Amino acid sequence: MQTENRFFDDFARLTSGMAGLAAGFRQEIEQVVRARMQSVLADMDLVPREDFEAVRAMAEKARLEQEQLSARLAELEAKLAERG
Repeated sequence: MQTENRFFDDFARLTSGMAGLAAGFRQEIEQVVRARMQSVLADMDLVPREDFEAVRAMAEKARLEQEQLSARLAELEAKLAERG
């Protein structure tokens, strides 16, 4: 009986060690893939999300101001047409 317990104990340690090794290997692969993707994206000269959102907000504000100015211009032109 003692040999069977030792066998199972050794087997449990072996599988536990393999699970730890697999987890470490997975983390290493994720780090390598992440670093490579960051390198590829940097080479593509993409805009960071924060910069994109800032420019998008500026464009929306400019569009709103342009619409307001167009409406004001139409109003002034209508008043000028009434006088002349």
